[in-house]
Amino acid sequence: MNIQKDTAVTLRFKVTDATTGQLIDEGRTPMVYLHGGYENTFPKIEEALEGKTVGFQATLHLQPEDAFGQRDESLLRTIPKTEFPPGVKVGGQLEGRNDQGEPQVYTVTKIKGPQVLLDGNHPLAGKSLKFALTVTGVREATAEEIAHRHVHGEHGHHH
Repeated sequence: MNIQKDTAVTLRFKVTDATTGQLIDEGRTPMVYLHGGYENTFPKIEEALEGKTVGFQATLHLQPEDAFGQRDESLLRTIPKTEFPPGVKVGGQLEGRNDQGEPQVYTVTKIKGPQVLLDGNHPLAGKSLKFALTVTGVREATAEEIAHRHVHGEHGHHH
């Protein structure tokens, strides 16, 4: 079966930093996504896999704008340590609000004296990434998966 709109695609993958070669994700668990513009994976990955079948392999180089976006310095925050929830450490995450008042996940980057530095960027924002992909499964998506806009079951979404 060819990968096309409304197919559930299973991939083995490895992600590295395209600049440094540093391993980011070895993909121990396969990635399963609903193909066809459901925003379950990056558009460049869908584009490369359109029409392909099980066994297809590719290495894709994604620029920041095609992956997790450019860094946005307006998403950096400094808050007083007195407003900081106890028990959260550097590398931990908490939810706050961005400048538009929308929910935003922030990562604690530094605790410096009475201040806590937060970063609302995705940890891979601003990075060029290399994806090594192998298609290991393609099947028709169920009506429920299409209605919910994601794959259900093993390695997919569970309700």
